[in-house]
Amino acid sequence: MGLNNKGFAISTILYSLLVMATLILFLLIGNFSFERRTTSNLVTNIESGLNDFAKSHHSNPDPNPDEPSSLSEILLTYVGNNGGYYDDGTDTFITGENPNNYIWYSGKLWRAVSVNNEEKTTKLVTQDNISSISFDDNSNTFSGSNIEMWLNDTSADGFLGNLRNPESFIKMDSKWNATASSGVSSGLDNTTIVEDAVGLLSIYEYDRTNNLSGYLDNQLDWWTITPLANDTTAVYSVSYYRSGSGVIYSYDTKTAKGVRPAINIKADINIASGSGTEEDPYRLEGDNDEDISGTKLNTRYSGEYIKFGTKENVLYRIVSHETENLTKVTSANTLNYRSIFGTSPTFATSTVYTFLNAYAYYENYLTNDEVNMIEDSTTWYLGTVDNGANYRLAKYNDIDMTSLTTNTINAKVGLLRVGELMCSQQNTSYSSYLENGYWLLTPAALDSIYYINGYGNIDTINFRSSGGSETLLVKPTFNLKENVIITGGDGTLQNPFTVALS
Repeated sequence: MGLNNKGFAISTILYSLLVMATLILFLLIGNFSFERRTTSNLVTNIESGLNDFAKSHHSNPDPNPDEPSSLSEILLTYVGNNGGYYDDGTDTFITGENPNNYIWYSGKLWRAVSVNNEEKTTKLVTQDNISSISFDDNSNTFSGSNIEMWLNDTSADGFLGNLRNPESFIKMDSKWNATASSGVSSGLDNTTIVEDAVGLLSIYEYDRTNNLSGYLDNQLDWWTITPLANDTTAVYSVSYYRSGSGVIYSYDTKTAKGVRPAINIKADINIASGSGTEEDPYRLEGDNDEDISGTKLNTRYSGEYIKFGTKENVLYRIVSHETENLTKVTSANTLNYRSIFGTSPTFATSTVYTFLNAYAYYENYLTNDEVNMIEDSTTWYLGTVDNGANYRLAKYNDIDMTSLTTNTINAKVGLLRVGELMCSQQNTSYSSYLENGYWLLTPAALDSIYYINGYGNIDTINFRSSGGSETLLVKPTFNLKENVIITGGDGTLQNPFTVALS
């Protein structure tokens, strides 16, 4: 651990005392007939070593967890050997293949992208795709789009509504550059600025971080905020599907790509602990609960990890609390189990439903105590969503959420629906559309069902043309009971919550 200015001053005093103690020690040793020359050489060697140590650590300071410093200050001072900086006069971008810019906030792992030179706010983007939805059904303008709605939706169905105390951590009136562009090389002007709490990265910001060899590539496809100039139906995304490595490519707005939300952390937010690595990300003051044993799980946040399940399926993540007092969770990774969906997009009669709500799943992937923690019957929404339509139609009759869809089923275990949190490929490398793909609940038009493909995008399988023969992976989802409490852990991947019935 390096030293900040105050720590360096203290270490200098300690160093001086250590040198004095060393001199006294060797004077005493001299009384026992050691040669003075040997003693002098040893003292010189110790002094030289201590000086080299102090100089090297002072030139590359990183935060002292006992003396929190602001997130922006630390990031502008130290990003490790695999990081660097690029200052364009407005923002200082963090660059490199894998800098020390990991932050854990509100149940999600983020990467720090840049620090605003004037305001000292820090822009973050999620490491993973948090969901997958279409950009919009008829426009590439970010303002008023489906994706803007999802990002800033304060209900249990959207992103902002599931963040921890966003008003305390986030600059709620952030400015997002949604100006159209003809390509990365053309840069961006400031003709289209949108004010929102949550946004997306632009192609310019992606490019400033060293794009193809940079830390923003997560081997999945995801939307940027930048529309294609002279085409009202296309928006740029980062695409692995096109080349097997990250590349900027424009897609029709009705396409459902992965979503990596971006936020701006306030200038006065301090780091409480951590070193900025993936294994030890920075923790923010106010979001670093130390002992929450006995706390109800239904008070915690979307994305936090829970130790749950057996075999290879030992981690789940909180999705939301859409049912009062309950905690919806989903498997952090897919089961090592492939299945056809069924012969139609009807979940109630599907092969997947039978597997999840019978002994085949309970006995092979859960303990008896864990089965007892799951609410016996909750409502699963099966609204049909056409290509490019708003994500809310998977649950509601209209996008104003005035009434819930009547197309539902009550079951103990289900799947994620279109546009739901944690609904995108997680913690797995791309390979092909189907190899890493997994089923969703939501039916599409023309006798089809949605699934998440191996690039983190939503796609469809048509039962008329396929006959229901495709096999995909399964990601179980269920609601844990109100009286499930936390018995240990801090909700991170490295230290997931352990839970029990109270």
